[in-house]
Amino acid sequence: MSGFFARRPPDQPGLAMFLNAGDPPLPVLADVMRMLDDCRVDCLELAVPFPHSVTDGPVIRRSAQRALAAGGGLDEVLDFLSGILPRLRHLRVALLADWSHTVRDLTVPGFVRRVADSGVDGLLVHGLPPRLRADCLEAVQEAGLPMVATCYAASAAGVKAAAAECATAYLYLVAHYGRSGGGLTADRQQLADALAALRKTTAVPIAVGFGVRSRADIALLHGLGADAAVVGSAGVARIEHALAEGADVVEEFHTFVHTISPYSASR
Repeated sequence: MSGFFARRPPDQPGLAMFLNAGDPPLPVLADVMRMLDDCRVDCLELAVPFPHSVTDGPVIRRSAQRALAAGGGLDEVLDFLSGILPRLRHLRVALLADWSHTVRDLTVPGFVRRVADSGVDGLLVHGLPPRLRADCLEAVQEAGLPMVATCYAASAAGVKAAAAECATAYLYLVAHYGRSGGGLTADRQQLADALAALRKTTAVPIAVGFGVRSRADIALLHGLGADAAVVGSAGVARIEHALAEGADVVEEFHTFVHTISPYSASR
């Protein structure tokens, strides 16, 4: 077990945040990550930025473009992580890398080894071709690197079963089809049924994302059976606002985390 979401308070949902590496710039991102660690946020899904994601809405697409313009490539991101990860006490980091933009020109074992050597806690390969799934699983197992797998609440039973089999870090259940940035519009019963079915086939935590924008959304998902919630566009939008206004990015994001965190109300 990788320990994702294992240190959350009893009967409380875990919290994962999504950011693109390089938005904000890496020196500021280091301060953001230390703040998340201090706030006991459980997980940061940190993307090696890539353009033209078909599943991302305009907020995350603009973020990726800013990060790419700042030079946020794989080498820079892994070097950055190697420096910051040893300083974190609570926050775990799952690296998200896009197959077409970041991984395709590398060998799968070589890529996985580089990611593992950075000290990252887990890996999610976005858009991994099914024909390469076995190679990737073999590589992460050899490297001792926990894997994040994804599926949709509306995915076929076989797709859900394959995701459950692959996941060794946590399973990311996408609440509904479409692009990121909207509200939590998933069918509640379908989501509850998907969580119940996955719970029978995997022992890793199940985190639900897409449309999670508030503490109430997180509580709803936890009530349906999710171990954790993933917050993406709503947080990235706060980063964008702070950068546009010349505001303190760390303070702006801290305010957002305090507003959305399921732990803040009990402190």
